[in-house]
Amino acid sequence: MTKIPTNWTGRDDAAVENMIRRGASRRDLLRMLMASGVTAAAGGSLLLKASTAVAQSPTMGGTLKAAGWSSSTADTLDPAKATLSTDYVRCCAYYNRLTFLDAQGVVQMELADSISSDDAQTWEVKLKSGVQFHDGKTLNADDVVYSLNRHLDPAVGSKANSIAKQMTEISKLDDLTVKIVLAEPNADLPTILALHHFMIIADGTTDFSTANGTGSFISEVFEPGVRSVGVRNPNYFKEQGAYLDSFEFTAIPDNNARVNALLSGDIHLAAAVNPRSLRMIEGQDGVTASISTAGNYTNLNIRLDMPPGDQMDFVDGMKSLINREQIQKSVMRGLAEIANDQPVSPANRYHNPNLAPRAHDPEKAKYHFEKAGLLGAEIPLVASDAAGSSVDMATVVQQAGSQVGMNFKVDRVPSDGYWSNYWLKSPVHFGNINPRPTPDILFSLLYASDAPWNESHYKSDKFDKMMVEARGLLDEEKRTAMYWELQEMIANEAGTIIPVYISNVDAVTTKLGGLQSNPLGGMMGYAFAEYVWLNA
Repeated sequence: MTKIPTNWTGRDDAAVENMIRRGASRRDLLRMLMASGVTAAAGGSLLLKASTAVAQSPTMGGTLKAAGWSSSTADTLDPAKATLSTDYVRCCAYYNRLTFLDAQGVVQMELADSISSDDAQTWEVKLKSGVQFHDGKTLNADDVVYSLNRHLDPAVGSKANSIAKQMTEISKLDDLTVKIVLAEPNADLPTILALHHFMIIADGTTDFSTANGTGSFISEVFEPGVRSVGVRNPNYFKEQGAYLDSFEFTAIPDNNARVNALLSGDIHLAAAVNPRSLRMIEGQDGVTASISTAGNYTNLNIRLDMPPGDQMDFVDGMKSLINREQIQKSVMRGLAEIANDQPVSPANRYHNPNLAPRAHDPEKAKYHFEKAGLLGAEIPLVASDAAGSSVDMATVVQQAGSQVGMNFKVDRVPSDGYWSNYWLKSPVHFGNINPRPTPDILFSLLYASDAPWNESHYKSDKFDKMMVEARGLLDEEKRTAMYWELQEMIANEAGTIIPVYISNVDAVTTKLGGLQSNPLGGMMGYAFAEYVWLNA
């Protein structure tokens, strides 16, 4: 299979498709791609992909069956508590946000008709009129006020509380107008409101055994940890509603089983397959790979508040031991980009390109392990198929450790219950983080002292203060400089090791049309059900 460049984005796809629509010749397109550093073979594949996208015409009807990689009995239809990709897929189908991010990462209005501010601190949200919930209720400002205020209620347990608490006032001005006042200026608010957690629910909703939203699908079946079925909403407010009659979403944690389900025709989409599984679909009729890079990653987390991570020499030793090139080439089959232990990927305009990744240096690693008094100690590495490619990464670490006298034990645990029983809890374990559109969101969720997903329990007053200051800066040069420094602090001080930014690979049937990249992650930022169709 010809490799697609790992830094290729949805914006690049859209640019090529636009040139095709304008009548550019194949020769001109190839010349343009090669001038950008794309090989002739990869350029041909990209042009085939773009030409297919341009030629496809949506068709109505059919039932799409798709499988994600992780689920649990804690699956939820409450957007505020959404944690897994399965939650995000369902929320995107059954609810809407005030805004959403398109394939190019540009903020578009969804339930909002407009969002405006003169000072980036006090915002006015005008809502679309005539939007209906699935139960027939008409959307109004009370629904938005209720939905956003839920994130501030500790009893709700919102996963976005640390982001939402900057909203100090959320009030109704009239039936279709909401005022949001922030504690400090934040020019990113329209982007923040595009996050999956900020879906709008009906005023007063407390029962999430089903979903009463405004989305393109209506929840028909919801069995946590098993499956969900949604049917097309006939009263959807967008002129072009869903193309599908219905879609069924399940999770198949075992990667090979997920791919085999696609090959046998049981499903149409196998999400986030292991790059090593691409050989299973190469040359197979009727299936293909949808590859995109948005900044997701699997990381090794070392808790700084418990042994062995309470000794910084152990953390520094691990960062020198990680063989990033081997993970990129062997584990990810080249479908990844070397990372530098911080979450802002090159796909983001605030990525710090001057922050070099730690070199693989076994002798330096050994020095730190000896200094920590841990050389030869048995250290469990908790991994699971739930955190994509983590088992393979753990094996690479184990092999590298054996060469310097470290005794790493790969503790492979089941996918079911991994996120509730091991992630954030085990002393040394793996995580899997989906892309987020702004550095501030990543920092607030993952690295602030009170972050809900602070994977290494990193705490720094300096970091917290700089994060808040950078959030409100309208001077882009100063803001960028601060974000670069914050990335350096994470890379050098936190206990999270991010070896590579992973290219997302969804394996799909060639009958599936309309699937595109999105900066919020694979499966079109988990919103694929509304936009894809099945060809006969």
